[in-house]
Amino acid sequence: LVIIPGETRQDPLGVSILMGFQPQQWRALGACGLKVSPLGIGTVKLGRNTGIKYPQAFELPDDDQVSVLLDTARALGINLIDTAPAYGISEQRLGQLLPGSRGDWVICTKVGEQYQGQQSSHDFSAKATRLSLEASLRQLRTDYLDIVLVHCADDDLDILQHAEVLAELDRFKRRGYIKAIGASTKSVAAGLLAVEETDIVMLTYNLDDQSQLPVIERAQALNKGVLLKKLFASGHLQDNEAAIDFAMTQRAVASAIIGTINPTHLAANVSAAVKALNTD
Repeated sequence: LVIIPGETRQDPLGVSILMGFQPQQWRALGACGLKVSPLGIGTVKLGRNTGIKYPQAFELPDDDQVSVLLDTARALGINLIDTAPAYGISEQRLGQLLPGSRGDWVICTKVGEQYQGQQSSHDFSAKATRLSLEASLRQLRTDYLDIVLVHCADDDLDILQHAEVLAELDRFKRRGYIKAIGASTKSVAAGLLAVEETDIVMLTYNLDDQSQLPVIERAQALNKGVLLKKLFASGHLQDNEAAIDFAMTQRAVASAIIGTINPTHLAANVSAAVKALNTD
């Protein structure tokens, strides 16, 4: 499938789809100076297929499949890519296979959760944060990270209030290794704290769960960046087009992260987003 942003083509399933975000449709991520595509690509499935909440099992794609997926994302006008040490070998594969130049991508990674030996562990100390950031820079083969989020566990408010992680992220930001910091949160309280203390919050907000609306409203008032996760409820929502349409209407949201290893599904999701944006 040859993809030209803005053109209408037939996908392999014979469905006519409008391809690609235009740069003018990229959105400011709060006041941090970054502009991101309305959909970003999540990369859990590039590096990990155990201990996850997706309803169906899947095999990790090979390098050729990953390259096709990333080339497709780039051609579709996606510039935001979301990864994490908790996503197994995702960072390593992105460092090897991400197409184009470094400036073509806004890379978001995380600290606080590691995944080794098919098991997650959490450490939000300054030392663990520093080691995690250094490893991410090496594996992604870059000298800076656009966005780094605290990969919060269930006790997210306590982590943000009392752990050393935010202070260490701020030190790396002041040294020029990170452009923007924030937190991927679970509770409203932690989300509100992240909005007050950092540049960006990543939260769950979809057709089934709109409990984080107070966080989104506060972020909008303070001009802070908002990223959505679990737009499809980890694969449990069936109507992807309705979910995307819902996300595109949220004025305070810069981008929604969608995880897929299927280029056709990615193209269809972008098509739905472009359609929603063009009719908004």
